[in-house]
Amino acid sequence: MMKEVSLKSGQVITIKELSLDNLSEMLELQQLVIASLLDKSLLQPLSKEEFTLILKGRGMIFGAFHDNELIAFRAMLEPEIDDEHLGIDAGLVESELSSVLYSEISNVSPEYRGNGLQHILGQLLFEQVDTSRYRYICATVAPFNIASLKDKFALGMHIVSLQKKYGEMLRYTFVKDLTQSTKTASAEMKTDMGNTHEQQDHLGKGFIGTGLEEVAGKWVVNYQKKL
Repeated sequence: MMKEVSLKSGQVITIKELSLDNLSEMLELQQLVIASLLDKSLLQPLSKEEFTLILKGRGMIFGAFHDNELIAFRAMLEPEIDDEHLGIDAGLVESELSSVLYSEISNVSPEYRGNGLQHILGQLLFEQVDTSRYRYICATVAPFNIASLKDKFALGMHIVSLQKKYGEMLRYTFVKDLTQSTKTASAEMKTDMGNTHEQQDHLGKGFIGTGLEEVAGKWVVNYQKKL
């Protein structure tokens, strides 16, 4: 798969699936992105071994190039089935866990932020998923990682859980069912993103997070009852 895309800046980039030949470029870009973050806890980086696992067939990674330089990439992973599987957070039964893919890390060079590259790569990855084999896409996002939260909602994902993952880091778990659209009741509750307990209470009562907005200088999450 190779595709050319024009950015808002007018620059033309090339998007293609990455291979082991691109591993060193990916690790360099990931380090550049980490160094640029004021809050390093917003990103859960992947190790060289994890990237290698994906590139050897346990998923796929799409990269964006400008003048032959890797400026962004986004990964999807077929995860191991264990006690930490995100499908469990989504309420899936054990027989469904093998039909789950993870929307993994996204990295965009600081020089190219603001061009929607994360979303462009996400859309292309989602379009390439073999729906005869996979039904669900799951992901985790840190609260207040606004760009990543907006990206997940724009891709049709919704929040099903808010709890500590990867040790002691608070994360939303998102899910998307590729076979059907999510139906929600009209009742909506808006909750301050910083109010963890109230959001967990909504989720425990069958609500799902369907969007976010800024209200009076604070970020709030919209919750609706899932039908």
